[in-house]
Amino acid sequence: MPTIVLDVLPSSYLSEAAQKWCVIVQRERWCGIMMLSDVGVVIIGRNEGERLSNCIDAVKMVNRNIVYVDSGSTDGSLEFARRSGITVVYLDPSRIFTAARARNEGFDALKAISPQLRWVQFIDGDCVLVPDWLQKATTFIADRPEIAVVCGRRRERFPEASIYNRFIDMEWDTPTGEARACGGDAMMRVEAFEAVGGFSSFIVAGEEPDLCFRMREKRWKIWRLEEEMTLHDAAMANFHQWWNRSVRSGYGCAQLWRLYRNSGPPGLTRALLRALIWSGLTLAIIAGALLAGPKALILFLAYPLEVCRIAFRRRTTSSESWAYGFIMTISKFAETQGIMKYICQLIIGASPTPIEYKRSRPGLRRSHYESEQNR
Repeated sequence: MPTIVLDVLPSSYLSEAAQKWCVIVQRERWCGIMMLSDVGVVIIGRNEGERLSNCIDAVKMVNRNIVYVDSGSTDGSLEFARRSGITVVYLDPSRIFTAARARNEGFDALKAISPQLRWVQFIDGDCVLVPDWLQKATTFIADRPEIAVVCGRRRERFPEASIYNRFIDMEWDTPTGEARACGGDAMMRVEAFEAVGGFSSFIVAGEEPDLCFRMREKRWKIWRLEEEMTLHDAAMANFHQWWNRSVRSGYGCAQLWRLYRNSGPPGLTRALLRALIWSGLTLAIIAGALLAGPKALILFLAYPLEVCRIAFRRRTTSSESWAYGFIMTISKFAETQGIMKYICQLIIGASPTPIEYKRSRPGLRRSHYESEQNR
């Protein structure tokens, strides 16, 4: 069982926003909160603004072994993290910013200040940790020494804000039980993480499937629980953001495929070919129409059929399932753009480049915690 210590925090330590995400026993101005002494948390972020404030507040309620890693923020995120009293790592901007690199450097800093840790929870700065997740995750993984990674349900915090947020929320709804990979939010056994050398820092996207593949090669298991883990704020308001997210996905797929070919994480070749075939089909149809006449245009019916296939896979006939099928079919063209971008960089010898799609939220609010400290 995980080691548990009871720590007592003044309620002023927590912001008003953070208190909404936990259940506390409050007596006047003091709260009793269960702290896990052998669990640490690594938060990564870049220009997350108020999302980072909410993330840090939520984690501080349940843990004190916290490291935040900043990837060149310009919106005040770095300054806020420093004022919040947690350990902060600022990445050297002379090297490429990747989530994998940030998590690795955060882990190293965490081990330096808390070498006794047995588990590490990675969380993105645009997420809020569900208060009882660390306790449930450590209880589960502690009794199962073969499990290296455990993750739970990630939900969109504001699915009503845009149809793109709802699409992402649909993607988070994955089967529970043994899994091939986790996402960016996950608890990992320190022993297993160190055994495989951590994340591959140079990977722009898809670092989690790569890490989990290497862990499974060493007979470790990845497990997904039904329990609520984090609330994610995608802040995705328009098609342009969705397109860039898909470009990033294609870029990462191409990078992983070159790294592993057919020996790496399952589905890489299939995903790569699927994007190239569906985007290349348009050119083939147009060429066919020019050479064989307009009858070749009937092949364009393949696209609505693909929309139907994706919609029916959602096991619902709601209008959003059809919209999801349409947007995922269009996304194949964006993924191909990412694949071609990687190939072009490879040909000219350019270094990989990160692809951003999130909206930054400048102007960090002054948290309740800061206000109390300045009184």
